Amino acid sequence: MIGVDLGTTSTKAVLFDDRNQVVASANKGYQLYRDIPDMAEEDLNEIFEALIDALSDVVRQANLSEGNKISAVSFSSAMHSLIAFDKNWQPLTRVITWADTRAVKYTEELKRTGLGQEIYQKTGTPIHPMAPLSKLLWLKTEHEDVYNQAAHYLGIKEYLFHRLFGVNKMDISLASGTGLFNIFNLDWDEQALSVTGLQKAQLPMTVEPYAYETNMAAEYAAVIGIPADTPFVYGAGDGPLSNLGVNAIQPGVAAITIGTSGAIRVVADHPVIDPKGRTFTYALDKEHWVVGGPVNNGGDVFRWARDNMFDAEKSTAALLGTDAYDLMTQIAARVPAGSEGLIFHPYLGGERAPIWDANARGSFFGLNHGHTRAHMLRSVLEGITFNVYMVSLALEEVVGDLKSIQATGGFARSPLWRQMFADIFEQPVTVPEAFESGALAAVIVAQKALGQIDNLNEIEKYIGSANTYQPMPENFQAYRELAPIFIRLSRQLQTEYENIANYQRKHSK
Repeated sequence: MIGVDLGTTSTKAVLFDDRNQVVASANKGYQLYRDIPDMAEEDLNEIFEALIDALSDVVRQANLSEGNKISAVSFSSAMHSLIAFDKNWQPLTRVITWADTRAVKYTEELKRTGLGQEIYQKTGTPIHPMAPLSKLLWLKTEHEDVYNQAAHYLGIKEYLFHRLFGVNKMDISLASGTGLFNIFNLDWDEQALSVTGLQKAQLPMTVEPYAYETNMAAEYAAVIGIPADTPFVYGAGDGPLSNLGVNAIQPGVAAITIGTSGAIRVVADHPVIDPKGRTFTYALDKEHWVVGGPVNNGGDVFRWARDNMFDAEKSTAALLGTDAYDLMTQIAARVPAGSEGLIFHPYLGGERAPIWDANARGSFFGLNHGHTRAHMLRSVLEGITFNVYMVSLALEEVVGDLKSIQATGGFARSPLWRQMFADIFEQPVTVPEAFESGALAAVIVAQKALGQIDNLNEIEKYIGSANTYQPMPENFQAYRELAPIFIRLSRQLQTEYENIANYQRKHSK
């Protein structure tokens, strides 16, 4: 089987054998267009070509001529994307991704009127520019020509299925992240439709993650190199599948993912709503509901530090054929826990949980003559971690105490960062061996869809060995003192985020 991970900047296809061991993988990148401030779009054709290229690549590696067969292809997909199409299915927009924040004005209006909270209570999607709900209000007001022509609205995975199979369907996992879907009656929400001015007919039919399509268009089946009747399973959103992929679907077991962005999530057996609107509730399937908070600022902030403060290490790593991030973490490790009183708020790209403020901006606090770029680097890593910890405090108010943490994503490859999470959370952090957790989870969904397994808990057999990092008491004191300062500061700075963001928009080139 092939598990496909549709990401924000690349699509990865991972080939698993019948024992769920990775046989081959292919990763095809594409550009995230940021032509103007707050924009974050993708090109439809670039993503479609990346999918076809990645699938054909791993199929070539599968040696189908030796009697092997691709029994299914299944999907994990980035959430919250929106594409408008006219009545002839011609695209009117590029893919407007979760990272696009041009709808911030309409988000704030929704919050002020109280309508936002009413809709959140039924949809489980926090009121934020990431959500298609807000994007539609932005289109309706600022791009009336597009809005008036639009006969269909899809996300990226729905577009790919439409192009391959001619269908118009969306799994309930991705639907639950639109802000338009009632997670209690499992249908498009009437109030959300009324606010955006949409008709149900403009949105896809919703299906279970276990639904699948066959009879692919012959031209694409031929290019990929598989029979046209190969089942393509819808799968689910990348957040819910990340929990499944690290076997964090039992109550109280949290999954922390830090990739470009990040999240902390736990699974409940029913939708759970935060009265304060800080957490999301998305479906994995009808029996598993993922409650958590996403952060905009994860590995991309580490990358920003690399590109802007560590040019020498970047060049050295290129010459030596090593990873610049490894050199950087060695530098950060020389600085004691707490960065000697330097605090970094990592809000370079606005922020979702826990403050849900697209105007948020990053800052160093406490900088003095004794601080070096090594301190700044460590405080960047600590700031990202403190922010996820702040989300966890809100999450515990909603779902109860966290019992353990499973970690995945790019940060899980850094021993320093893993230890930092254990120390700040004062909890053991376990890192499963399987790094392709999203693709593996998609394959587990496909196996259930095809009747090969009865229960998602089967994934436990395939996680592999794990490393567990225990909290180090010698670091507790620094983090216990700094965490409250980090949290209080984030609240105090919120009073000025809108002002500085507006200044930046006004004066940006």
